[in-house]
Amino acid sequence: MGKLIVFEGIDGSGKSTQFRLMCGRFENEGVPFARLTFPQYQEPSSALIKMYLNGEFGENPEAVNPYAASTFFAVDRYASYMKVWRDLYTGGNIILTDRYTTSNALHQGSKLPEGGRSDFFSWLYDFEFRLMELPKPDIVIYMDIEAEKAAERIKKRQAVTGTAADIHERNLGYLRECARCGAQAAEYYGWRKLSCFHNGAARSEEEIHEEIREILSVVGVKRHEP
Repeated sequence: MGKLIVFEGIDGSGKSTQFRLMCGRFENEGVPFARLTFPQYQEPSSALIKMYLNGEFGENPEAVNPYAASTFFAVDRYASYMKVWRDLYTGGNIILTDRYTTSNALHQGSKLPEGGRSDFFSWLYDFEFRLMELPKPDIVIYMDIEAEKAAERIKKRQAVTGTAADIHERNLGYLRECARCGAQAAEYYGWRKLSCFHNGAARSEEEIHEEIREILSVVGVKRHEP
């Protein structure tokens, strides 16, 4: 089997930036890998996800219970695995992905009371990795950030790109709970948590990138020598 490396964090945490930087580094260093981004918004398998995020089931994320919402995203991942990357993974390749099952842990788990989240965390991994037989990540890089800081980044990004916020992004209270739940999930699952700020100041993208590179070297992801 290959190695599955997941970049995770709440919206605005910088996970997609770090995912992009690592993909670029792997390309420059000749490391053979495949890249994935979830959800697959251009594929039919994301239909229920788009309906959910666009507010068709309710303008508040809590309108859809976490178990039901989790299945929307799980089916999209299953379709991707079967159609796109199963042979690559079973053939021993490195897979880098921006979001994965882990996103359900923080976004959907946040809808539950703190004391009930461990049962959801256990159900989630059992559902996708045992019952659906999706690969379990070898390592999850979790970008830790305060919700308020993430919200500022989201607003700046939307101003630049002209995109509209989905029901997750425009709800600061929900974002705060996702951040708390993400920290809880990272502890429960043993994710590698990286702080986006130090002593109140934002860490540079380059500094965080180098820390991630060191983490990956520990799990055997090294420069490819032809």
